[in-house]
Amino acid sequence: MGPARRTALAAVSAAGAVGLSAAVWGTCIERLLFTVRRHELALLPAGSPSLTVLHLSDAHMAPWQHRKQRWIADLADRVQPDLVINTGDNLGHEDGLRGIRAAFAPLRGVPGAFVHGSNDVTGPSARNPLRYFQGPSQRSHRGVDLDTPAMDDYFRDELGWVDLNNAASVIQTAGLRLDAFGVSDAHRGWDDLDVLPGAVAALRRRPLFGRADETALTIGVTHAPYRRVLDAFTDLGADMIFAGHTHGGQVRIPFSRSALVANCDIPRDQARGLSTWAHAGHRAPLNVSAGLGHSIYAPVRFACRPEASVLEIRATP
Repeated sequence: MGPARRTALAAVSAAGAVGLSAAVWGTCIERLLFTVRRHELALLPAGSPSLTVLHLSDAHMAPWQHRKQRWIADLADRVQPDLVINTGDNLGHEDGLRGIRAAFAPLRGVPGAFVHGSNDVTGPSARNPLRYFQGPSQRSHRGVDLDTPAMDDYFRDELGWVDLNNAASVIQTAGLRLDAFGVSDAHRGWDDLDVLPGAVAALRRRPLFGRADETALTIGVTHAPYRRVLDAFTDLGADMIFAGHTHGGQVRIPFSRSALVANCDIPRDQARGLSTWAHAGHRAPLNVSAGLGHSIYAPVRFACRPEASVLEIRATP
């Protein structure tokens, strides 16, 4: 074998070793390296107490994922949140609610809000994972029906969270009044933006405890951060917007600021973390969670650890 051929063979072997190592890391290690992404913002009226928000998204829970369940359950003591925002895709299996109950039980009594992702309604099905990198997934996809009403009952009745699927509500926490509104999964076209202006207007006329409380913060919540939703939320006066869905790209180039894909039409450099959304002269902080899980048929994360977000929102100086 000549020198050139030996060099080529060595290069191919090295590339194969690197590829195998990356695959092992992404499928066996990194997808279980749960982390907390922390941010600080000054958004509240001067003199207000601080607000600790725990943002959870895309758990895609299966009943056997006990390590993920324990890690989420520990967040209640580690973070001690004043508010939980859940941006959907909680279920990843037809028996996923059992795992969600184990994970979220310590958050009972903490005020919160939730919206649906498509995987709160239909379960995943086996597909070629490489199709994820061909652009937003097809909306016609349909898996097994999940017990969405049981999940909603658990969130509302046992945890005490408000349902913001194409709805608006007042949340009282940490001595603050928060006005919140949201939509169901825009990726499936379940968002009804037309109902929100009336719902928000009615909310702002609603007093708490017989008096007209000043709203400290207005929050918009969506699963999929499509531009039409973010624009509408900004127009409605959201001071802060929460979203999930993107998985942060799930597989990223190390140290790159942009995701390879976002699975929606948000700019890829805003597919993970805290950024600013601007529309028609208005601006709002936008937090897109990379999420806690993945489809059971695509068990991989690379350069994109599973995460929960903690936002410390303080008073404006």
